[in-house]
Amino acid sequence: MAEKILVVDDEKLIRWTLCEALRGWGFVPVEAESVVQALQLFESESPVVTLLDINLPDGSGLDVLREIRRRESESVVVMITANVLVDDTIAALRAGAYDFIGKPVNLDELHITIRNGMETKSLRKEVSQLHREQAGAFSFDQIIGDSPAMVEMKSLARKVAASDVSSVLLQGESGTGKDLVAKAIHYSSKRSRKPFIAINCAAIPSTLIESELFGFEKGAFTDAKARKEGLFEQAEGGTLFLDEIGELELSLQAKLLRVLEEGMFRRVGGLRDLPLDVRVIAASNRDLRAASESGTFRLDLYYRLSVIQIDIPPLRERGDDVLNLADYFVRMLDKNRRGGARRLSKEASEAFLGYYWTGNVCELRNAIERALILDDSEEISLRYMPRDLASEGPAAFHQTTDGGGRAGVVQLPPGGIPLEDVEQALIAQALERSGGNITKAGELLGISRDRVRYRMKKGAAGA
Repeated sequence: MAEKILVVDDEKLIRWTLCEALRGWGFVPVEAESVVQALQLFESESPVVTLLDINLPDGSGLDVLREIRRRESESVVVMITANVLVDDTIAALRAGAYDFIGKPVNLDELHITIRNGMETKSLRKEVSQLHREQAGAFSFDQIIGDSPAMVEMKSLARKVAASDVSSVLLQGESGTGKDLVAKAIHYSSKRSRKPFIAINCAAIPSTLIESELFGFEKGAFTDAKARKEGLFEQAEGGTLFLDEIGELELSLQAKLLRVLEEGMFRRVGGLRDLPLDVRVIAASNRDLRAASESGTFRLDLYYRLSVIQIDIPPLRERGDDVLNLADYFVRMLDKNRRGGARRLSKEASEAFLGYYWTGNVCELRNAIERALILDDSEEISLRYMPRDLASEGPAAFHQTTDGGGRAGVVQLPPGGIPLEDVEQALIAQALERSGGNITKAGELLGISRDRVRYRMKKGAAGA
């Protein structure tokens, strides 16, 4: 079906000339000679392009332009006038005109402008659609978890997304989903249409990470044959996600602190500071407060990053979220299977609830993927689960050292025991062993000092 183009001009001869040209190019022209008629036809005919004169008998074409853009922000409007004035041109372009052509109209130039405008509109629609899909894929609704700890975490993260805070710190063990939370914050914020740039600070050699972050000027070092934009520049207006920030060297930490405090940065080898508009989301699986006390992380940078700190709970503290996540991974990873939906057996579900999940959500996904590949039955049992999970089940849990080794096993008594009692007993032992140092007690338990304090208060309240 031929596409419609609205021609708005008070001169009949000009309308006739433009309409004849449009018919020859395969379009269906729609004519209007006034502001009122133009807006009525735009509403009823939905043209793909509007050719709009500035001077109309009942008003200004600039008013028509603004109203068209208000109704349809992606509409292509080409302004046409006999008197090409600088002020009118600037006003039209600021109001959203695609282009500006003077009279007498060069038809070849107009044809190219219309074609380019339609291609631009099509690309904008595709980008908008991709943005909507991304925003949906990384929304907070896609973060599975209804446990109190997750509800509290997501509530705080949503408030951060809606705010203008420039730096956020995510703390959580490896595999808890810090990257998903960072993306949810970005795509739920007013920065969502700007870039989300991520870098793993532990994966880049220390000799290269400065130039990766800040970019460099031509000739800054031997291989710098051309200027290169750094990640801060690439993320302009959006979000820069610094994963594993605790691995940055102290010298680079100092430079990062300056950037965050001054809102300016300088390329390697550069002579001037450049302005910065980026939200920085930093993440670490280490307790950065403890690291700053031990001298491996700058305390001032910790305070600057943790304007708002979001602690992401480990899987073992999320209760039935374990089973909800397991069901999700079964559906996601087994979506091409013909027949009925597969599910965990009762034995496997109990084992999942009681397991310590050192690797958190990543370990859970891997366990499910392994079982789906090896187990053909409708009900997924423990038979093909990883050895630790299959052998331990719900009967035991483990404390882990910083190196990941087992520190000991606590067996569940035959008559059972309240989990809160075990938790308080372990906290008391950790505090005794650390001489009352809450930070060191948290390191022994694999949690942050803030979580130790929270559990102490919870135990005192329940006493």
